[in-house]
Amino acid sequence: MKYKVLAADDEMELLDALELFMEKEQIELMKAGDGIAAMSLFESGSPHLVLLDIMMPGLDGFSVLRKIRETSKVPVIMVTAKGADYDKILGLELGADDYITKPYNPMEVVARIKAALRRNYDYREETDKEPMELSMFTLTLNEVEGTVKKRDEFLELTRTEYMILRLFMHNPGRIFTKQQIFEHVWEEQGYMADDNTVMVHISNLRGKIEDNPKTPAMLKTIKGLGYKFEKEK
Repeated sequence: MKYKVLAADDEMELLDALELFMEKEQIELMKAGDGIAAMSLFESGSPHLVLLDIMMPGLDGFSVLRKIRETSKVPVIMVTAKGADYDKILGLELGADDYITKPYNPMEVVARIKAALRRNYDYREETDKEPMELSMFTLTLNEVEGTVKKRDEFLELTRTEYMILRLFMHNPGRIFTKQQIFEHVWEEQGYMADDNTVMVHISNLRGKIEDNPKTPAMLKTIKGLGYKFEKEK
């Protein structure tokens, strides 16, 4: 399968450098210099992943992300300025799957893109061979369809939220550290962006699966250790 990635950044020299590395991996790169061009390419090109710089003319990265999430769950990686913690958190809360900090090494970006493509697309091919449905508390997770229902209502989860929930539902009662969650879900050993990445995704997931996210019944914080999904009694 040949993947297509849409990269939007007003620094075109960065995209040109990134394209050289992507070509070696046989990944097609669609380049946009502003947010309006990014939306046009997204609608016409059907990319498998989007790499979005936040600071762009026309439409900024947040605005593009909001528009994408109105119709699509395609994986999105945000590009943020070094130390811009608020931008990172806001991007994750709006539905981004991950973020990369500028200045970046193109080789690292390609590695992160390949990992995201693998977990979002190769994973689905594997689950087609071994159908499984997990039901706990009020939740039903269908691995073939990639869906989650709460009681009789389908939940709108991002792919990252789905993968985190799948990890926990396969391992009820087990405590996972933030590092372990990152390595299982992002499939990157020994790398950790910062605590915010996992914490924000957990918070967003709780907001969707729990009746009362402030006092969760299923996805619990274990102080000083990490998180666990309760065993159903």
